Order: sequence, then structure tokens, then C-alpha cells
Amino acid sequence: MESDRADVTESSFLESATTILDRPRQYVDDAEMGVDHLAHKELLWKLSSTYLPNDVASLQRSLVRHVEYTLARRRYKLDTSSFYQATAHSVRDRLIERWTDTQQYSAKKGAKKVYYLSLEFLIGRSLGNAVSNLGLRGAYAEALRQIGYDLEDIMSEEKEPALGNGGLGRLASCFLDTLATQNYPAWGYGIRYKYGMFEQRIVNGKQVEFPDYWLTDGNPWEVERLDVQYPVRLFGHVREFQDPDGNTLYAWEGGEVVMAQAYDTPIPGYGTYNTNNMRLWSSKPSHEFNLASFNAGNYYGAVEAKERCESITSVLYPNDATEEGKRLRLKQQYFFVSATLQDIYRRFKKNVGRGSTTMKNMPDKVAIQLNDTHPAIAIPELMRLLLDIERLPWDEAWEITRKVFAYTNHTILPEALEKWPVPMITELLPRHMQIIYEINHRFLLEVQKMWPNDTARMSSMSIIEESSPKMVRMSNLAVIGSHTVNGVAMIHTKLLKSLLFPDFLLMWPEKFINVTNGVTPRRWLLQANPALASIYTGMVGPGWVNDLKRLEPIKTMAQDPQFRQRWRAAKQTNKQALAEWLYRSMNIRVDPNALFDMQIKRIHEYKRQLLNVLGIVHRYAEITQATPEQRKTMVPRVHIIAGKAAPGYVMAKNLVMLVCAVSEVVNSDAACRDLLKVVFVPNFNVSLAEILIPASDISQHISTAGMEASGTGNMKFVMNGGLIVGTMDGANIEIEQAIGEHNMFTFGAKADQVAAIRRKMAHDPPKIDPRLHRAMGMIRAGIFGKPDDGAYNQLLDAIDPRKDVYLTAHDFPSYLGAIAEADAAYQYEEKWTAKCIEAACSMWMFSSDRTIREYAAKIWNVEPLPFRPPRHHSER
Repeated sequence: MESDRADVTESSFLESATTILDRPRQYVDDAEMGVDHLAHKELLWKLSSTYLPNDVASLQRSLVRHVEYTLARRRYKLDTSSFYQATAHSVRDRLIERWTDTQQYSAKKGAKKVYYLSLEFLIGRSLGNAVSNLGLRGAYAEALRQIGYDLEDIMSEEKEPALGNGGLGRLASCFLDTLATQNYPAWGYGIRYKYGMFEQRIVNGKQVEFPDYWLTDGNPWEVERLDVQYPVRLFGHVREFQDPDGNTLYAWEGGEVVMAQAYDTPIPGYGTYNTNNMRLWSSKPSHEFNLASFNAGNYYGAVEAKERCESITSVLYPNDATEEGKRLRLKQQYFFVSATLQDIYRRFKKNVGRGSTTMKNMPDKVAIQLNDTHPAIAIPELMRLLLDIERLPWDEAWEITRKVFAYTNHTILPEALEKWPVPMITELLPRHMQIIYEINHRFLLEVQKMWPNDTARMSSMSIIEESSPKMVRMSNLAVIGSHTVNGVAMIHTKLLKSLLFPDFLLMWPEKFINVTNGVTPRRWLLQANPALASIYTGMVGPGWVNDLKRLEPIKTMAQDPQFRQRWRAAKQTNKQALAEWLYRSMNIRVDPNALFDMQIKRIHEYKRQLLNVLGIVHRYAEITQATPEQRKTMVPRVHIIAGKAAPGYVMAKNLVMLVCAVSEVVNSDAACRDLLKVVFVPNFNVSLAEILIPASDISQHISTAGMEASGTGNMKFVMNGGLIVGTMDGANIEIEQAIGEHNMFTFGAKADQVAAIRRKMAHDPPKIDPRLHRAMGMIRAGIFGKPDDGAYNQLLDAIDPRKDVYLTAHDFPSYLGAIAEADAAYQYEEKWTAKCIEAACSMWMFSSDRTIREYAAKIWNVEPLPFRPPRHHSER
């Protein structure tokens, strides 16, 4: 791997010379070395040039060696946990040899590299994904079986990394998988959270947040890079001075310095040797503790700075309800961005001065993708490096910056479009505030030139919001500082253009494009659903894993009764596995023959879990009031809801409480025993998704139209043979186009109708549907409990027709219609199965492989660079 030695002083960036030792050792010119060096090099090459063998006996030797030597476990004291660690280290050995060679190869070729900046990477467990992508699942399973262990049991020992919250982080992880699989040179950059989001537990029917101690037993998949550290400055002041030519220069000095230490995780591609990197940063103090304070008896003060530094990377999304919480979140974002930009900058600078490469060539070698607004502070940070360290003139630095960055927007919700108080940025990042003001000043001159005297337009387009206090609009900064802005579904991109950035669109119509999201079939089919994956492989061969288009011919088999039976058997296997997990983990019995209806996503009012719960309460009322004859016609349903509510989001936490209360009442009512079960699955994560999604018959994606950017859960559910009850929102629209409207149960207002409906309801509120009125009455009456704080009334008051922002009451009748339509269809087993086959085999467009190809061609201008090891590197 190329040398990653990083000095901790910014002055090192001015050094353009690169020594022999800085280069990948395989590619140093032999003429530059003496005879002794060449002999040493030849010996080293012979010792390290052969890949580890992968036959069963060799894998067993590797496993036992790691148990005995890496873990120092006694031979007679072995357990499943020990063999998980040993297996992880054994697999990591095989990842690292490919990983180091991939990095050396791309460095030798001088390839343009993609850097994906994301505050979240919800990567899930690594062992199953790694052995699948390496093509070694069968070999490891057999190696373990022969010595008395089961691979599935071993994999269940892995703690899931708490590096993300929901769709944003999982999308980033799908992208890393595809970038490696399709051989694009790419690194992901993020934060190594000590505790992550939080562990969600249900205590007395309420969500309670606990620290997620995912690092308690270490993380065998990461490589701690003690040699890669960067200083990150906070606070301080800006010194202005003149150079010998009279040019005004700036230096950011003083304040606090936090060290960013790198931890690398190899990301393997499927069916290729290419293995990319995910580099995460952990905050460390520049000095362990204040010895003077310690000697003076101030023991707590001695370590105060250390604890303050380490808190920056402790928790994902610190609660920003307080001023200190906001400040910590901004520190976190800048810390991650600063370390990343210094790392990218250092790597590029190695080549400056070689041949004709200059700083102007940075956009030819570096593509940085901002995953939402969280990393947008990277734009002034790169400007700072180019202006203050490299000392480029403003125009040259700005041209480089705008050509390097691209921005993905993931929401049009105002509360999710980050704004930071100007006083806070001025205090924490004084030089960046100066640069932001200058970017804004120069930009507004362009606006003024294009639209003279249009003060309203200038105000809306300005990076600085003239409020009290003044705010920095990070989304505007991201748009202005990037060469391309993309939405993540057709409807989302349309709304970006028409509602969020209409003036920017007029100014730069070529800047805005759409790239619809996708998910990786390696994780969400091959690994999560082996029953269905084996059917696909048997029908079209293994190539479908990297090309979902190969599944399209299988759609014709939807009319084959024998194939439908095989399909149902695979689905039943998954439903039975989930039923067993629910009983084992939650002591809840469900009938695997019932219709499994799922809504699993972050808890938020716009995602409308409340609409689902009100529908469940309606169904409960219908069941309890039904005659025996009516009950015979009802479809048995298992409703599964999962997702986390942000700690400071009261309405979301109230909703979790209501779901749990409804579950307790319904599941204990004998009248519902064979017809209705409600389950809230706590602490939803990737591993649980891999159990839940393959077992679904129906999934609900029911956000208010126009408010969900894309969604990716909808894609995973349909790929796994489930159907959607959903609104015409996000990627649901494109999914319906792909699978056919007859294979989807849609309802609700359309995005272009929402504003008019809200206005009409405010002035002329309609009567509440009697079925909704009954359901709300049951909740208010205390059938599901009556919290002292009026939590349920808060939820129901918010859907009063006069202030029904998310159109929950408005869409309720059509929602019940879609649910009834799904119930009716499910009763015809053969037709239902045909629908599922047709839908699942029409989902090629929603593979992240298609998505990344579009990013590469439309935004990054990068080409695949497949690495193939030379003959002497082949496995024995």
C-alpha cells in the first residue's frame, strides 16, 4: 500500500518533493537502488508475493493459528466468540492482501479517485458480506463444520458497527460495495463513532436510549493507522499579514488542536480482486493530559482536554436541542471534513511536480462527493488549504474547488437543510467564516449582474440568511461550491428544481441532474435471502449478482405453477425463520401463514407511522365487532413496525409508545389470536433488516407525497419478493413504472396536490372519516392506556383537519382502500405469487450498480480500473 505517513504540521503541505521511501515499494525504479537494496527487495518480494491459500485445510490452519496466537486463547478453552474473532482475522488477512495491492495499483496508474464523504456508514455485519464477496462462504462453512462450528452461528457473534442511523448511511454503504465491485478507485470517509446513534430499548412501553457499546470487544475488521494523524484546529484567531510582494495573506492560529487518527476498513468487491477503503476518523487529544494540573492536584482538570477531544467522535448526531449540542455537532462535522481534506490533499500533493502535474490538475485526479449537507463545510476548508497553505490566488483556488466537489441532496424538508449561526461559526472556525463571506460576496455580484436590483432573489440565494442571529445556509453553500447537484429520485429532483433551488436552476440549468438511488444485491439478496438467491442462480447462473437485468427473463415463469410453488417455498422459509426469531428473541408467537405487513424505517411524522397505527386500530375494532361469519373472510395479518425515534423528537417517541401500547392490547386479546398480531421490533439495524425484509409480503412506504426524497427500503422489499402499499412519493413512482401499477397498491394525494389540499383544509376543514373518528376515539378513551403527559392526544391533535400538515386524516380513507385491495389479492395465492415474481424480477434499475455507473459517467468522470494480480501473486 502507498505510504500513508502524515505529519501533523500544516507546513508539511508546502513540501512538494517525494522521497523514494514515500512511493509504493514494488514500483520504485531499480536504478535508484543499490545492489544490496535490490537483493533485500527481491527477498521481501518472494516472501510477500503469494496470496494466502483458500482450501479448507489451509483455512482451518489459519483459524487455529489466530485462536492460538492472535487471541492467545488456550486450546482447551475455545468458544464461539473466540472462533468469530479468529474467523474475522482470517478473512481480514485475505482482504488486506487484495486491499494493499489495489491501492498500489491505482497509485501506479495515477487514476482519478472518488472520495465519498458521509457522516454515516451503516455497513452492517462484515463477516457474511466479506466471505460472500470473496467467494469463500462455502469454504469457510466447511472448514468450520469439520472442527465443530457453524458459520451462521459464528456470524451472529458479530456486533454491528453503530456508524449510522437509517437510509443515508445504508445508501453510502451500498455505494462502497458497488464502487469496489465495479472496480472504481474510491475511498469512503466518515467518523468512527465510539457509541454511534444509540441502542434503543423499550422500557415500560417507552423508548429509552442507551449507549451502543459496539467496540467493547474490539473491531477485527479495522486497521488502526497510528501513522496517519492530522491536526484539526478549533477556535483561535486569524492573523493578517503581507508577503514580500505585498499580497495580503491569512494564518489561522491559536485555539485548540484535536488530532484525527485514521482507522481503515477494507471494502471488498464481488467477483473481483479490487478492494477499496473506508477510512474513519477518531478524535484524540494533541496531549494525553496536562501534567502541570496533575502535579498541582487538579486530577480531573488534567484529563479534561482529553475527554473534551474524544467527545467529538463519541455519538452520531448529538442532540442539538441545546446550544452546546449544536456546537458539538458543528465540531463533529468540521473535524471529519478537515481530516479528510488534509488526507486527500496530502495524497494528491505527492504527484505535484512530477511531469506536468500542478495544483490545477487536482480536479483531474480527485472527485469529492458530499453525501447531503453534513460535509458541506469541506468547501471553505479546501479553499483555506489552497489559499493559506498553497497560497493560490482566489480565482484559481475557487475554480479548483468547484470542479472537485459535487453535492447530493437528500431532502427538501426545511428542518433537515442545515443552518449554522454565524456567531457560532465565527467562534469555532473564524477563518472559514471569512472565506464563506467572501464566497457569498463574489457570488452575489454574479446574481446582481444577472438580475439587477432584484433584492428578493439575492436574499433567497444568499449563503447568509439575514435573521437574528444571522445563519449560514449550508445547502446554498453546497450548491454554489459544487459543479453538480443531484437529487435521488425523479420526483425529488423535480421538487429540488421547482421548490428548493429554482433561482439556482435558472442560473445554472446544467448543474442539476437526477441519479435515482439503488441498493446492492450482494447484501440484500445474495446474503440476506439465500433461499431466493439459490433459485436465481439455478435459473440464470451466478452472473445475476452483478447484473440484475439477467433476472428479467424469469418473469415469464410467473405463469408456471411449479415455479410459483418453488417461489412460495422460499418465501415460507424466510417467514418461518422470522417467526422463530420473534419467538426466541421477543417471546411473541406469529403464524408464518399470515400476511406479514412491515413498516421499518426511521420514526418521523412525515413517514406516517401514525397512519399505519390508526389503520391497525381500525382493523382491531373490525375484528372485535365481527360476527363469526365475517371473521372467516378476514385475512390474518402480522404487523411489524421498527425504527428509532431521535432522542429529542417528542412526537416520534410518543408514536413508539402508542405502537407498543397497541401491540400489548391486541396481542393479549383472544379475539385477535388468529387474525391480528402487532410487533414493534426494537433497535432496528442492518442485521435485523436482513431477517425482516426477505419475510415480508407487504411493506408500507406511505410518506406524504413530495416529502420522501427516494427511500431505499422500498427497493429492498420488492427485490425480495414483497409488494408495496405506498404513496406516489420518492422512488415509489419509478418502482411502479418498473414493476407495473397492477403489482403495487397505491393511494393518497399526489405531490402536486398537497399544497392546495392543505390550503383548502385550513379554510374549509372536511369531516373526519367515521372509521378514523372511531379509531381516534378508541385511543383517546384510553383503550390503549392514557399517558399522564397527554402523549396520545398530542399525536391525534396534530391530525386535526385544520392543521393536518402531513395529510394523515385526509389520506386515511384511500389508505384503508389500498390495504383492503392488498388483503383481497393475498387470498388468491397463485395470482399473488405471480405478482411477486413479476415485481422482483423487474428491479434491475434499483441496483446500486446502475446508480454508481450514472454517478461515474455524469458526475465524477471516472473509469473502472480492474486490478488483476500478476502471476506470481496467484493463490497456491
